[in-house]
Amino acid sequence: MQFVAFERAKQGTGASRRLRITGKAPGIVYGGSAEPQLIELDHNALWHALKKEAFHSSILDMELNGQTSKVLLRDVQYHPFKQQVLHVDFQRVDDKTRVHLKVPLHFEGLENSPAVKGEGCTVTPVIHEVDVMCMPSQLPEFITVDLSGLTSKSALGLQSLTIPHGVQLVVRGSNKNPALVSIKLPEVVVEAGAEAAPAAAPAKKGKK
Repeated sequence: MQFVAFERAKQGTGASRRLRITGKAPGIVYGGSAEPQLIELDHNALWHALKKEAFHSSILDMELNGQTSKVLLRDVQYHPFKQQVLHVDFQRVDDKTRVHLKVPLHFEGLENSPAVKGEGCTVTPVIHEVDVMCMPSQLPEFITVDLSGLTSKSALGLQSLTIPHGVQLVVRGSNKNPALVSIKLPEVVVEAGAEAAPAAAPAKKGKK
């Protein structure tokens, strides 16, 4: 994805406030061998770009002063209740340096899986994105999770993902293979008016 940025001369709370009034969003680009650079972006264009998954999980082409450079979105600050971006941070990307980024998971084939179609299970994704580390050229926009063979007894964990070549999963915490989905069997419903099983007859007392 490509976006256009402009140099920002002034910084500070007052300058940023005046910038937002004019329909711009303040930002910064850092990293690499160059000094951090103050930038500004068209707010409406940025707002629509932020709604796209790829803007958060892929390497972006930033056009600034007629030159294009590779960057990653690192942080976005939103207004507490307005639909407004207060500030945005980008990091420069070096082709020879590995990047660390969150990549979304795309679940496919669930509707036709034995768990849903045959057993009537309710399947809910538990993990929606994963941390990966790789060279910029190897960064996937997303990772596909094939659920077409899922059954109620499937144990689908993080380590079962098919990871593209050159991409390394970054797993934190003691659980190295957390579940990707939650599988819930259908509840057994007892029809109204159904007679309960008769109670066992009391044993007869023996004669004295």
